[in-house]
Amino acid sequence: MPLTLLTIPCLRDNYAYLLHNQTSGETALIDAPDSGPILEALRRHGWSLTTIVLTHHHSDHIDGVPALVAATGAGVIGASADAHRLPPLDQRLSPGETLPICGEAAHIIDVSGHTVGHIAIHMPASGYLFTADSLMALGCGRLLEGSPAMMWASLQRLAALPDDLLVCSGHEYTQANAKFAQTIEPGNPALISRIAAIAETRAKGLPTVPTLLGLERATNPFLRAHLPAIKALVGLPNASDAEVFAEIRGRKDRF
Repeated sequence: MPLTLLTIPCLRDNYAYLLHNQTSGETALIDAPDSGPILEALRRHGWSLTTIVLTHHHSDHIDGVPALVAATGAGVIGASADAHRLPPLDQRLSPGETLPICGEAAHIIDVSGHTVGHIAIHMPASGYLFTADSLMALGCGRLLEGSPAMMWASLQRLAALPDDLLVCSGHEYTQANAKFAQTIEPGNPALISRIAAIAETRAKGLPTVPTLLGLERATNPFLRAHLPAIKALVGLPNASDAEVFAEIRGRKDRF
């Protein structure tokens, strides 16, 4: 059976994710924006936190770690490349390694771009992909440390994975991302349909994540920079894929 997945809203627009193995009782957390909502979710479900996995060093993904460790004794895992700016780590990871999370193999992927050293976690058995601030619902993270070429390469690593993966990203930015996506590809019927579904979901106060990777491939402009139709729409028919991605990212930064 897949691991139980729980999406936890934190802060103003962040998400953390709890994974639980019903057989072993193990529970893992992906990112720790704020301890309060996470501890409450653990209490409500009667789960004991065993592991915290961090995707990158930004404060809105790690600030809850000290209180969670103090309350639960959970071990903390993060990227070796980010260890100097993460909370103290019990285990360091490198891209390409496989980590057991709640008894299931998790593959570590380099998704540098938003930050250098950002990792994603792919759990093929359960069909989960934790991307934090790399690939987001209808978007991607702002390039605060990496280059457009670096982020494009990272997104291509994710886009090559199976369409039926659930993409668990780090923020509720989907409606704003949708408005921008429509400026790039206004005639995309899948995008038009998705925008309507997003509005309905948010009107109910529900999260718009996780999303399916196949849906991102069909609607997310940052995954579609290689398509001739997108290149034509942004006025760069002969540019490289990375150059078109850079143009789209620049437009989003100014949007």
